[in-house]
Amino acid sequence: MEQDNPKKIYPQGYEPKIKVDENPNIRNQLLNEILKASPTEVVDTDLFAVMAKRRSTRKFKKQIVETEKVDKIIAAADTAPTARNFQGFEIFYIKSPQKKKELIEACNKQPYVNAPLVLVFCKNPDRVKLDFPEHILKKFAIQDATLAAAYSQLAAQALGLSSIWIGMLDEQKVMDVIGTDLTPSSVLCIGYPEQVKFPKPRRNLKELVHVVWD
Repeated sequence: MEQDNPKKIYPQGYEPKIKVDENPNIRNQLLNEILKASPTEVVDTDLFAVMAKRRSTRKFKKQIVETEKVDKIIAAADTAPTARNFQGFEIFYIKSPQKKKELIEACNKQPYVNAPLVLVFCKNPDRVKLDFPEHILKKFAIQDATLAAAYSQLAAQALGLSSIWIGMLDEQKVMDVIGTDLTPSSVLCIGYPEQVKFPKPRRNLKELVHVVWD
């Protein structure tokens, strides 16, 4: 973080490749700057092809994920729809190798949590300023966090990366590891896959879709 410029709004330890100045009148500030810049890598812009190629990857190369790709993955999360645009979620970007090892234990000892890029998506119902009971606000927050993680996952695929979504986790242990009182909804592990996986069969449409006439 550049302390001599108060307009910088980056969290300590993460400075986007593209410089972003605080301007509350600009929606999705990071994405706005990314779109104005020249592309630095090949991006798959066919959304349906991205969806078709996405696989859950459990073996990643040690290759780091470039900052400009991290920028795009985080920017994608920031575009996800949220309840009344209150954005009831937070992202924890895990850069500490030790913390990643501790997250393995907190995530049912799943070793692939120690990926090159690890993002923990947490619910923050306090941001959802709506006049509803607490359990409804919590529901909105988990929906917000889940959608944000899904958008990041598709963005990672479009950038030539792969990922795995971790939902089996000990919430309190994860909270202790990352030092927050916000409840995690998922951990997204991202990196370059060791190998490209083939698609698995999916269920028949008649089992997936239910038509309601009346």
